[in-house]
Amino acid sequence: MAQADLAPPLPPLLRWLLMLLPFALWGTAMAAMKPLLEGVDPLLVASLRLLPAALVLLLVARLLGRSLRVDPGDIPALIAFAFVDATLFQGLLARGLGQTGAGLGSVLIDSQPLLVALLARALFGEAINPVGWLGLLVGLLGIVCLGLPPELLRQWWLEGPAVEGLHPWSHGEAWMLGAATAMAVGTVLCRFATRRSDPVAVTAWHMLLGGCRCCWPWPWARCWRQGPRRQRFSMPCARPGAASTGP
Repeated sequence: MAQADLAPPLPPLLRWLLMLLPFALWGTAMAAMKPLLEGVDPLLVASLRLLPAALVLLLVARLLGRSLRVDPGDIPALIAFAFVDATLFQGLLARGLGQTGAGLGSVLIDSQPLLVALLARALFGEAINPVGWLGLLVGLLGIVCLGLPPELLRQWWLEGPAVEGLHPWSHGEAWMLGAATAMAVGTVLCRFATRRSDPVAVTAWHMLLGGCRCCWPWPWARCWRQGPRRQRFSMPCARPGAASTGP
């Protein structure tokens, strides 16, 4: 008898709570990450997020008896997956979050499912019904409006006073949208990186590789190039756990 048949089904309430848990963790991660970006290099923060998570996931995969081996045919896709979904995504996320609010940044990152739907339609021919297209259009229009200054929206919709010198998408919103795009492309690449390899192991390896690219070589060297101001960066560089208290 298969192992899945021996496992008792989860209660409906617990199953729904587990489905909502990633969204709650994602929202709190933005709020917790925001103070760390005060005076600390964004790529350093990205590496401190990726590397511990990768090591924990590798340990969990080993405890679950999953194979950590990556098939040689999946290695090129894994490298691309690590660069796009880990290095590029986390770097853009940290850079954008340092220039915008945690709430707005979290909403912009949540545009990733819309981009994944468009990529899946273009690359894999997955069907989208008319209601889905309407939802995509409304969602994309909402994302565009999120990047506009409130004064400009007030002028457009409420016939407010004319404004000059305002630049839309100039306070980190473009970085966050770039992060969402990188995560969407990474979601597509994951399909190719896990064709013959275990998905949990591939996820762990891609975070480990992406985290190493984030922290090597120049973010760490930058901490030591501060000269007399080196003490300001010594705490988060020497003890990653201390970075949670800010600079």
